[in-house]
Amino acid sequence: MNITELARRLRVPTEELRAKLPELGFDIGEKALKVPDRDVGRIQWAWREYKKRAYLQKKMEEQKSRAERKQKVQEGTAEKVQLPTVMTVREFAEILNLPIAKVMQELMRAGILASLNERIDFETAAIVAEDLGFIAEPAEGEGQEEAEGVARLEEALKSEAKAARTERPPVIVVMGHVDHGKTKLLDQIRSTNVVDEESGGITQHIGAYQVERKDKKITFIDTPGHEAFTVMRSRGAKVADIAILVIAADDGIQPQTQEAIDIIKAAKLPFVVAINKIDKEGANIEKVKSQLAEQNFIPEDWGGDTICVPVSAKTGQNFDQLLDMLLLVTDLEKENIMADATRKALGTIIEAHVDKGAGPVATILVQTGTLCIGDTLGINGYNYGKLRAMKTWDGQDVKEASPSTPVKILGLKDTPSVGDIFEVPEDPKLLKKLKSKPSRRTGVDEIVVTQTKAKPSEEEAEGTEEEQVTLNIIVKADVLGSLEAILGMIDQIDNPYVNVKVVSKGLGNVTDTDVLNAEATDAVIYAFSVKPLTTASNLARDKDVQIGVYSVIYRLFEDVVERLKLLIPAEKVYTELGSLKILAIFKKTPKGSIVGGQVTKGKIELGATARVLRDGQVMAEGKIDSVQCGKVDVKEAQQGEECGLGFVGKAKLEVGDVLEIYTEEMQERTLEVEGAK
Repeated sequence: MNITELARRLRVPTEELRAKLPELGFDIGEKALKVPDRDVGRIQWAWREYKKRAYLQKKMEEQKSRAERKQKVQEGTAEKVQLPTVMTVREFAEILNLPIAKVMQELMRAGILASLNERIDFETAAIVAEDLGFIAEPAEGEGQEEAEGVARLEEALKSEAKAARTERPPVIVVMGHVDHGKTKLLDQIRSTNVVDEESGGITQHIGAYQVERKDKKITFIDTPGHEAFTVMRSRGAKVADIAILVIAADDGIQPQTQEAIDIIKAAKLPFVVAINKIDKEGANIEKVKSQLAEQNFIPEDWGGDTICVPVSAKTGQNFDQLLDMLLLVTDLEKENIMADATRKALGTIIEAHVDKGAGPVATILVQTGTLCIGDTLGINGYNYGKLRAMKTWDGQDVKEASPSTPVKILGLKDTPSVGDIFEVPEDPKLLKKLKSKPSRRTGVDEIVVTQTKAKPSEEEAEGTEEEQVTLNIIVKADVLGSLEAILGMIDQIDNPYVNVKVVSKGLGNVTDTDVLNAEATDAVIYAFSVKPLTTASNLARDKDVQIGVYSVIYRLFEDVVERLKLLIPAEKVYTELGSLKILAIFKKTPKGSIVGGQVTKGKIELGATARVLRDGQVMAEGKIDSVQCGKVDVKEAQQGEECGLGFVGKAKLEVGDVLEIYTEEMQERTLEVEGAK
């Protein structure tokens, strides 16, 4: 055979093969063009053995090297590196001064699958840096911009002169379990029909609204109820003065209710409990109060101080009482619900997205000061542009927004991140020019890679019997909050056998580019509250690309889980049974050997698998196709018994060999993911 053909079959450069053959015992000459046909099979076997030994050697060296690096990190003698809050994988490799391939391999070992230009956060990078033998420290000034924004807001609210402070409308956050009627409750308060616009009756985005009661304004923040929106709901609690905890009278405290209670406790928010759906059959108000008492929230009529108002969002029953209770709590918290309307505005970004016609649009809540048309908006020290227009929640144009007023603003240069603190500086010239910076997170880029499970590397996969199965997906959503929530839910999926890789994510309709990307990566496109363009739909049909369009977020999530269930492989379960020492070789058979021996441990079972050990080394494996005790065929032989075995396999057995017997069976695996039915 031509040596180049042999090298091609072995997937090795010809010169490397020619140079290595003498070491393997095949001296064919330095300039030989052919290999004797009788040696081809032996060379292929020898090469496989050589590669296996080389892999094991490399694995051993890497294990020792990792142990040494880990020890240096623990002793504090490892090299220290400063890492930014967020960085791309390429930047991370440059900081460590290591090859990108090595860094990406280490990321994969840590269970993180990220492309060269994908962003990873400091926590993730710090763990990987330690594995690579570095001690990670936050870069000076990094990660402080956001913290400084929050600190400035808190300082501004604390330092305002009491004489300048006046009453402002209370900011109310509505919390509770999915489908307990939060949006319907607000619907009744505002006398509009928001629920019909929300798919499946589940609120998809944070919204901020303002109503009047007894000549007093009240601002409501409507937070989505599904557990996927924990982060968004937490952000809502940070800007609120009072919470309404909605609990369905026929359902009681549920997991998301408990989650909301924990957020209320952490934020130390005063709250009112709205026991909803009292008009439904099976409503049990006393049971809800009992559950609240178990949380150390004793209802007022039980002698405690927790205000509970039984209501029906469907009929409007007791809504006047609920609003009156909110105003009562506002009066009790009067000292904390004040702001200086004469100063420059500060507040929080509630929602942000890119509008096809208007560009970057944000919903903001002014927390102190007055925001005016023409004001320059600063976020994290950057100039985000001048305000061109402001609209109230009901679409009315306004020229200024006072404290506790939610408004939608136009005129931004870029899309801010949800939860960012904005401010109107005294001197806009002091703001930094907004430009694309690798370390700055904006829009979709804010959602960084944290824990997407990856397949093992080629070296790790060698010697394993199965790999992870990956479901590639592309996610397109209408707004940043929805995209963040979807990716947050997918991040919950943690399974060693199947994983989800988000190959692309973005805002807006599904385009031809998305379809081509899906075809190239064998991905499924998930569109949330957006639609594929007509050309994209036609292209998807031609390319056989699947596009799922969803308007309820948990149904999208459940579809992902269902697809994973179809992909998850069955599990091989091994059971060690026992061992037998070979005392005699009776005869050879066409399939193997007939041997005699003594069961030294456990038992020998008909149909089981036997691995052959010689001097402690595994030589081969085979099957037990017959067991005889005293010339009688039996199904098993116990410890201490002598028996004859029919061994099926290619191994050449010898007296003194030990057969370790085990069984293996395929067992269906289940995929349990919190939040999926």
